[in-house]
Amino acid sequence: MNIPFRTKTIATALSLAGALLANAALADTLKIGLVRPTTGAVKQYGDMVQEGVDTAVEMANAAGGIKGKKIELLVVDDACEPKQGPVAANRIVNAKVRYVVGPVCSGATIAAAGIYNNEGVVMISPSATAPALTEGKNYKYIFRATGRDDQQGPAAARFIAEKVKPKKVAVLHDKQSYGQGVAANVRDELKKAGVNVAFFEGINAGDTDYSAVITKLKSAGVDFVYYGGYHPELGLLLRQAAEQGLKTRMMGPEGAGNPEINAIAGAAVEGMLLTLPADFSTNPKNAAIVKVFKDKKRDASGAFQLQSYAATQALIESIKAVGDDPSKVAAHLRKTSFDTPIGTLAWDAKGDLKSYDFVVYEWHKDGSKTLATK
Repeated sequence: MNIPFRTKTIATALSLAGALLANAALADTLKIGLVRPTTGAVKQYGDMVQEGVDTAVEMANAAGGIKGKKIELLVVDDACEPKQGPVAANRIVNAKVRYVVGPVCSGATIAAAGIYNNEGVVMISPSATAPALTEGKNYKYIFRATGRDDQQGPAAARFIAEKVKPKKVAVLHDKQSYGQGVAANVRDELKKAGVNVAFFEGINAGDTDYSAVITKLKSAGVDFVYYGGYHPELGLLLRQAAEQGLKTRMMGPEGAGNPEINAIAGAAVEGMLLTLPADFSTNPKNAAIVKVFKDKKRDASGAFQLQSYAATQALIESIKAVGDDPSKVAAHLRKTSFDTPIGTLAWDAKGDLKSYDFVVYEWHKDGSKTLATK
Protein backbone atom coordinates (compact mmCIF):
# COMPACT_ATOMS: atom_id res chain seq x y z
CA MET A 1 0.00 0.00 0.00
CA ASN A 2 1.37 3.42 -0.96
CA ILE A 3 1.42 6.13 1.76
CA PRO A 4 0.93 9.72 0.58
CA PHE A 5 4.03 11.93 0.89
CA ARG A 6 2.34 14.27 3.39
CA THR A 7 1.34 11.33 5.60
CA LYS A 8 4.89 9.97 5.44
CA THR A 9 6.27 13.37 6.45
CA ILE A 10 3.92 13.60 9.44
CA ALA A 11 4.74 10.04 10.51
CA THR A 12 8.45 10.71 10.23
CA ALA A 13 8.13 13.91 12.24
CA LEU A 14 6.13 12.16 14.93
CA SER A 15 8.70 9.37 15.06
CA LEU A 16 11.54 11.86 15.41
CA ALA A 17 9.64 13.75 18.08
CA GLY A 18 9.06 10.54 19.98
CA ALA A 19 12.75 9.67 19.78
CA LEU A 20 13.71 13.13 20.98
CA LEU A 21 11.28 12.85 23.90
CA ALA A 22 12.65 9.42 24.77
CA ASN A 23 16.22 10.72 24.66
CA ALA A 24 15.23 13.71 26.78
CA ALA A 25 13.68 11.38 29.34
CA LEU A 26 16.85 9.31 29.42
CA ALA A 27 18.93 12.45 29.82
CA ASP A 28 16.82 13.44 32.82
CA THR A 29 17.65 10.27 34.76
CA LEU A 30 20.78 8.85 36.35
CA LYS A 31 20.92 5.14 37.00
CA ILE A 32 22.47 3.53 40.06
CA GLY A 33 22.77 -0.22 40.31
CA LEU A 34 21.78 -2.20 43.38
CA VAL A 35 23.31 -5.68 43.42
CA ARG A 36 21.76 -7.85 46.11
CA PRO A 37 20.31 -11.31 46.69
CA THR A 38 16.66 -11.28 45.63
CA THR A 39 16.76 -15.09 45.77
CA GLY A 40 18.60 -17.65 47.88
CA ALA A 41 19.07 -18.51 51.53
CA VAL A 42 20.13 -15.02 52.61
CA LYS A 43 17.64 -12.99 50.58
CA GLN A 44 16.62 -11.21 53.80
CA TYR A 45 19.94 -9.37 53.90
CA GLY A 46 19.25 -8.09 50.43
CA ASP A 47 15.85 -6.90 51.63
CA MET A 48 17.53 -4.94 54.44
CA VAL A 49 19.97 -3.32 52.03
CA GLN A 50 17.18 -2.49 49.58
CA GLU A 51 15.24 -0.69 52.32
CA GLY A 52 18.21 1.57 53.00
CA VAL A 53 18.99 2.26 49.35
CA ASP A 54 15.33 2.88 48.45
CA THR A 55 14.97 5.37 51.31
CA ALA A 56 18.12 7.29 50.34
CA VAL A 57 17.11 7.44 46.68
CA GLU A 58 13.53 8.48 47.44
CA MET A 59 14.70 11.26 49.75
CA ALA A 60 17.24 12.47 47.18
CA ASN A 61 14.64 12.47 44.40
CA ALA A 62 12.17 14.35 46.60
CA ALA A 63 14.87 17.00 47.06
CA GLY A 64 15.40 17.39 43.32
CA GLY A 65 17.53 14.40 42.46
CA ILE A 66 21.08 14.98 41.21
CA LYS A 67 21.18 18.40 39.57
CA GLY A 68 17.63 17.93 38.35
CA LYS A 69 18.11 14.34 37.21
CA LYS A 70 15.90 11.69 38.76
CA ILE A 71 17.79 8.74 40.22
CA GLU A 72 16.63 5.34 38.99
CA LEU A 73 17.65 2.02 40.50
CA LEU A 74 18.56 -1.04 38.48
CA VAL A 75 18.27 -4.04 40.82
CA VAL A 76 20.32 -7.10 39.86
CA ASP A 77 20.24 -10.43 41.71
CA ASP A 78 23.45 -12.30 42.52
CA ALA A 79 21.87 -14.65 45.11
CA CYS A 80 24.92 -13.89 47.30
CA GLU A 81 26.80 -16.59 45.38
CA PRO A 82 30.40 -16.06 44.22
CA LYS A 83 29.72 -17.63 40.81
CA GLN A 84 26.87 -15.17 40.24
CA GLY A 85 28.94 -12.12 41.21
CA PRO A 86 30.61 -11.71 37.78
CA VAL A 87 27.31 -12.41 35.99
CA ALA A 88 25.61 -9.61 37.91
CA ALA A 89 28.59 -7.29 37.33
CA ASN A 90 28.45 -7.86 33.59
CA ARG A 91 24.74 -7.07 33.58
CA ILE A 92 25.51 -3.76 35.29
CA VAL A 93 28.29 -2.96 32.81
CA ASN A 94 26.19 -3.92 29.77
CA ALA A 95 23.37 -1.68 31.02
CA LYS A 96 25.83 1.26 31.01
CA VAL A 97 25.35 1.78 34.77
CA ARG A 98 28.41 3.43 36.30
CA TYR A 99 27.60 3.40 40.02
CA VAL A 100 26.67 0.44 42.23
CA VAL A 101 25.58 -0.06 45.82
CA GLY A 102 26.38 -3.65 46.76
CA PRO A 103 27.05 -6.49 46.41
CA VAL A 104 25.98 -7.70 49.85
CA CYS A 105 27.96 -10.88 50.60
CA SER A 106 31.74 -11.01 50.67
CA GLY A 107 32.18 -13.97 48.32
CA ALA A 108 30.04 -12.48 45.57
CA THR A 109 31.60 -9.05 46.08
CA ILE A 110 35.17 -10.35 45.82
CA ALA A 111 34.26 -12.26 42.64
CA ALA A 112 32.74 -9.15 41.02
CA ALA A 113 35.01 -6.35 42.22
CA GLY A 114 37.66 -6.79 39.54
CA ILE A 115 35.08 -6.36 36.79
CA TYR A 116 33.69 -3.17 38.31
CA ASN A 117 37.15 -1.75 38.81
CA ASN A 118 38.38 -2.62 35.31
CA GLU A 119 35.23 -1.12 33.76
CA GLY A 120 35.42 2.07 35.83
CA VAL A 121 32.23 1.42 37.80
CA VAL A 122 32.18 2.94 41.30
CA MET A 123 31.08 0.25 43.76
CA ILE A 124 30.28 0.66 47.47
CA SER A 125 29.37 -2.49 49.37
CA PRO A 126 27.41 -1.76 52.56
CA SER A 127 28.11 -5.16 54.07
CA ALA A 128 31.04 -7.12 52.59
CA THR A 129 33.51 -7.52 55.46
CA ALA A 130 36.19 -9.88 54.08
CA PRO A 131 39.64 -8.19 54.02
CA ALA A 132 40.39 -9.96 50.71
CA LEU A 133 38.01 -7.57 48.95
CA THR A 134 40.48 -4.69 49.19
CA GLU A 135 43.73 -5.99 50.70
CA GLY A 136 46.60 -5.78 48.22
CA LYS A 137 44.30 -5.03 45.27
CA ASN A 138 45.11 -1.37 44.56
CA TYR A 139 41.55 -0.85 43.31
CA LYS A 140 40.52 2.66 42.28
CA TYR A 141 36.74 2.28 42.18
CA ILE A 142 35.98 -0.20 45.01
CA PHE A 143 34.76 0.84 48.48
CA ARG A 144 32.93 -0.63 51.46
CA ALA A 145 30.75 1.13 54.03
CA THR A 146 31.28 -1.38 56.82
CA GLY A 147 34.13 -2.68 58.92
CA ARG A 148 36.40 -5.58 58.01
CA ASP A 149 36.56 -9.04 59.54
CA ASP A 150 39.91 -8.13 61.07
CA GLN A 151 38.03 -5.43 63.00
CA GLN A 152 34.98 -7.56 63.80
CA GLY A 153 36.92 -10.67 64.82
CA PRO A 154 39.02 -8.90 67.47
CA ALA A 155 35.89 -7.21 68.88
CA ALA A 156 34.26 -10.62 69.31
CA ALA A 157 37.40 -12.21 70.74
CA ARG A 158 37.89 -9.41 73.29
CA PHE A 159 34.35 -9.86 74.53
CA ILE A 160 34.72 -13.64 74.78
CA ALA A 161 38.03 -13.41 76.64
CA GLU A 162 37.14 -10.53 78.98
CA LYS A 163 33.41 -11.03 79.63
CA VAL A 164 32.46 -14.66 78.91
CA LYS A 165 35.76 -16.17 80.12
CA PRO A 166 35.14 -19.72 78.81
CA LYS A 167 37.41 -22.64 79.61
CA LYS A 168 37.36 -24.24 76.17
CA VAL A 169 36.17 -22.72 72.86
CA ALA A 170 35.33 -24.29 69.52
CA VAL A 171 35.49 -22.05 66.45
CA LEU A 172 33.37 -23.22 63.52
CA HIS A 173 32.85 -21.69 60.08
CA ASP A 174 31.02 -22.28 56.80
CA LYS A 175 34.15 -22.67 54.61
CA GLN A 176 33.28 -19.49 52.70
CA SER A 177 35.19 -16.20 52.31
CA TYR A 178 33.16 -14.30 54.87
CA GLY A 179 32.55 -16.98 57.48
CA GLN A 180 35.98 -18.58 57.44
CA GLY A 181 37.68 -15.19 57.40
CA VAL A 182 35.96 -13.79 60.46
CA ALA A 183 36.26 -17.14 62.28
CA ALA A 184 40.02 -17.23 61.64
CA ASN A 185 40.35 -13.74 63.08
CA VAL A 186 38.43 -14.77 66.20
CA ARG A 187 40.56 -17.90 66.62
CA ASP A 188 43.83 -15.99 66.29
CA GLU A 189 42.80 -13.24 68.71
CA LEU A 190 41.54 -15.77 71.28
CA LYS A 191 44.87 -17.59 71.16
CA LYS A 192 46.71 -14.30 71.68
CA ALA A 193 44.53 -13.70 74.74
CA GLY A 194 45.42 -17.13 76.13
CA VAL A 195 41.98 -18.68 75.58
CA ASN A 196 41.94 -22.42 74.92
CA VAL A 197 40.65 -23.00 71.36
CA ALA A 198 39.84 -26.71 71.25
CA PHE A 199 39.42 -26.88 67.48
CA PHE A 200 38.81 -24.84 64.34
CA GLU A 201 36.57 -26.62 61.86
CA GLY A 202 34.38 -26.01 58.84
CA ILE A 203 30.84 -27.25 58.27
CA ASN A 204 28.95 -27.41 55.00
CA ALA A 205 26.57 -24.51 54.41
CA GLY A 206 23.16 -25.76 53.41
CA ASP A 207 23.32 -29.04 55.36
CA THR A 208 20.37 -29.80 57.61
CA ASP A 209 21.98 -32.19 60.10
CA TYR A 210 24.91 -31.07 62.24
CA SER A 211 24.64 -33.84 64.82
CA ALA A 212 28.17 -35.11 64.08
CA VAL A 213 29.81 -31.78 64.89
CA ILE A 214 27.58 -31.36 67.96
CA THR A 215 28.71 -34.78 69.19
CA LYS A 216 32.31 -33.63 68.73
CA LEU A 217 31.61 -30.46 70.71
CA LYS A 218 30.16 -32.52 73.56
CA SER A 219 33.05 -34.97 73.57
CA ALA A 220 35.59 -32.15 73.67
CA GLY A 221 33.91 -30.55 76.67
CA VAL A 222 33.48 -27.23 74.88
CA ASP A 223 31.69 -24.53 76.89
CA PHE A 224 31.54 -21.83 74.18
CA VAL A 225 31.11 -21.92 70.38
CA TYR A 226 31.92 -19.18 67.89
CA TYR A 227 30.45 -19.66 64.41
CA GLY A 228 31.56 -17.70 61.35
CA GLY A 229 28.79 -17.65 58.77
CA TYR A 230 25.14 -16.84 58.21
CA HIS A 231 21.93 -17.34 60.16
CA PRO A 232 20.55 -20.56 58.57
CA GLU A 233 23.44 -22.71 59.80
CA LEU A 234 23.85 -21.01 63.17
CA GLY A 235 20.12 -21.37 63.78
CA LEU A 236 20.34 -25.10 63.14
CA LEU A 237 23.43 -25.46 65.34
CA LEU A 238 21.61 -23.75 68.21
CA ARG A 239 18.46 -25.82 67.85
CA GLN A 240 20.16 -29.19 67.36
CA ALA A 241 22.61 -28.54 70.20
CA ALA A 242 19.66 -27.90 72.53
CA GLU A 243 17.91 -31.04 71.29
CA GLN A 244 21.05 -33.09 71.98
CA GLY A 245 21.55 -31.63 75.45
CA LEU A 246 24.58 -29.52 74.66
CA LYS A 247 24.24 -26.49 76.91
CA THR A 248 26.79 -24.06 75.56
CA ARG A 249 26.52 -20.45 74.52
CA MET A 250 27.10 -19.53 70.90
CA MET A 251 28.20 -16.38 69.12
CA GLY A 252 28.20 -15.24 65.52
CA PRO A 253 29.03 -12.24 63.29
CA GLU A 254 26.63 -9.69 61.86
CA GLY A 255 25.73 -12.09 59.04
CA ALA A 256 23.74 -14.11 61.56
CA GLY A 257 21.80 -11.08 62.81
CA ASN A 258 18.54 -11.86 61.05
CA PRO A 259 15.09 -12.29 62.64
CA GLU A 260 14.74 -15.48 60.59
CA ILE A 261 17.16 -17.17 62.99
CA ASN A 262 14.40 -17.18 65.60
CA ALA A 263 12.17 -19.29 63.35
CA ILE A 264 15.02 -21.77 62.84
CA ALA A 265 16.44 -21.99 66.37
CA GLY A 266 13.26 -21.40 68.38
CA ALA A 267 13.80 -20.86 72.11
CA ALA A 268 17.43 -22.03 71.78
CA VAL A 269 18.31 -18.64 70.29
CA GLU A 270 17.92 -16.94 73.70
CA GLY A 271 21.27 -15.54 74.85
CA MET A 272 23.06 -15.89 71.51
CA LEU A 273 25.77 -13.25 71.11
CA LEU A 274 26.38 -11.24 67.94
CA THR A 275 28.80 -8.59 66.77
CA LEU A 276 26.76 -5.97 64.93
CA PRO A 277 27.02 -2.36 63.87
CA ALA A 278 25.69 -0.06 66.57
CA ASP A 279 21.92 0.55 66.39
CA PHE A 280 22.05 4.07 64.99
CA SER A 281 18.25 4.20 64.79
CA THR A 282 18.23 5.09 68.51
CA ASN A 283 20.38 8.20 67.97
CA PRO A 284 18.17 11.30 68.38
CA LYS A 285 20.03 12.95 65.49
CA ASN A 286 18.53 10.33 63.18
CA ALA A 287 14.92 10.83 64.28
CA ALA A 288 13.80 12.42 60.99
CA ILE A 289 15.35 9.67 58.86
CA VAL A 290 14.00 6.94 61.14
CA LYS A 291 10.53 8.48 60.73
CA VAL A 292 10.87 8.25 56.95
CA PHE A 293 11.72 4.55 57.30
CA LYS A 294 8.73 4.00 59.58
CA ASP A 295 6.39 5.90 57.28
CA LYS A 296 7.46 3.52 54.48
CA LYS A 297 6.98 0.52 56.82
CA ARG A 298 10.75 -0.13 56.82
CA ASP A 299 12.99 -1.03 59.75
CA ALA A 300 15.84 1.42 60.37
CA SER A 301 17.13 -0.69 63.30
CA GLY A 302 18.24 -3.66 61.19
CA ALA A 303 21.85 -4.62 60.64
CA PHE A 304 22.24 -3.13 57.16
CA GLN A 305 19.50 -0.56 56.51
CA LEU A 306 21.28 2.56 57.72
CA GLN A 307 24.64 1.32 56.41
CA SER A 308 23.22 0.98 52.91
CA TYR A 309 21.49 4.35 53.32
CA ALA A 310 24.85 5.91 54.23
CA ALA A 311 26.63 4.25 51.30
CA THR A 312 24.00 5.55 48.88
CA GLN A 313 24.08 9.01 50.47
CA ALA A 314 27.86 9.28 50.05
CA LEU A 315 27.61 8.16 46.43
CA ILE A 316 24.85 10.66 45.61
CA GLU A 317 26.63 13.53 47.38
CA SER A 318 29.82 12.78 45.44
CA ILE A 319 28.05 12.79 42.07
CA LYS A 320 26.43 16.09 43.01
CA ALA A 321 29.80 17.53 43.99
CA VAL A 322 31.93 16.54 40.98
CA GLY A 323 29.46 15.52 38.28
CA ASP A 324 28.64 12.28 36.51
CA ASP A 325 32.21 11.08 36.05
CA PRO A 326 33.08 7.82 37.88
CA SER A 327 36.79 8.65 38.02
CA LYS A 328 36.12 11.98 39.71
CA VAL A 329 33.48 10.45 41.99
CA ALA A 330 35.93 7.75 43.17
CA ALA A 331 38.59 10.39 43.88
CA HIS A 332 36.05 12.52 45.75
CA LEU A 333 35.00 9.57 47.93
CA ARG A 334 38.61 8.98 48.96
CA LYS A 335 39.38 12.55 49.94
CA THR A 336 36.06 13.55 51.54
CA SER A 337 34.40 12.88 54.90
CA PHE A 338 30.64 12.35 54.84
CA ASP A 339 28.28 13.06 57.74
CA THR A 340 25.82 10.15 57.65
CA PRO A 341 23.35 8.46 60.01
CA ILE A 342 26.04 5.92 60.94
CA GLY A 343 28.57 8.64 61.72
CA THR A 344 31.40 10.06 59.65
CA LEU A 345 32.40 7.98 56.64
CA ALA A 346 35.98 8.50 55.52
CA TRP A 347 37.87 6.07 53.27
CA ASP A 348 41.54 5.21 53.06
CA ALA A 349 43.52 4.53 49.89
CA LYS A 350 42.32 0.89 49.79
CA GLY A 351 38.62 1.82 49.90
CA ASP A 352 38.20 0.72 53.52
CA LEU A 353 36.70 2.93 56.20
CA LYS A 354 39.35 4.63 58.31
CA SER A 355 37.50 3.63 61.47
CA TYR A 356 34.57 1.38 62.35
CA ASP A 357 33.26 -0.05 65.61
CA PHE A 358 31.42 -3.33 66.11
CA VAL A 359 29.19 -3.76 69.16
CA VAL A 360 28.29 -7.02 70.92
CA TYR A 361 24.58 -7.69 71.37
CA GLU A 362 22.62 -10.41 73.10
CA TRP A 363 19.81 -11.87 70.98
CA HIS A 364 16.47 -12.88 72.50
CA LYS A 365 13.79 -15.39 71.61
CA ASP A 366 11.24 -12.63 70.99
CA GLY A 367 13.47 -11.27 68.21
CA SER A 368 14.78 -8.29 70.17
CA LYS A 369 18.41 -7.55 71.02
CA THR A 370 20.11 -5.77 73.90
CA LEU A 371 23.66 -4.65 74.49
CA ALA A 372 25.61 -7.56 75.94
CA THR A 373 27.39 -7.13 79.25
CA LYS A 374 28.57 -10.68 79.94
